[in-house]
Amino acid sequence: MHATVGDRLLVHGTVVGEHDKRGEIIEVRGPGGEPPYVVRFDDGHTGLVFPGPDAVVVPAQRGS
Repeated sequence: MHATVGDRLLVHGTVVGEHDKRGEIIEVRGPGGEPPYVVRFDDGHTGLVFPGPDAVVVPAQRGS
């Protein structure tokens, strides 16, 4: 998994009824874009994330 600052992280809910979590990657601490990431989630909290298999990096829309 590779990401850059500004990409979005989507963590799928793992239990029936659990909502997906979404946030913006605000810092990449691993080498070459690898985890861990500091993520500001849409609910306002910020945390250090080591994404598992239920997570997907959505690349940011970058202008040309």
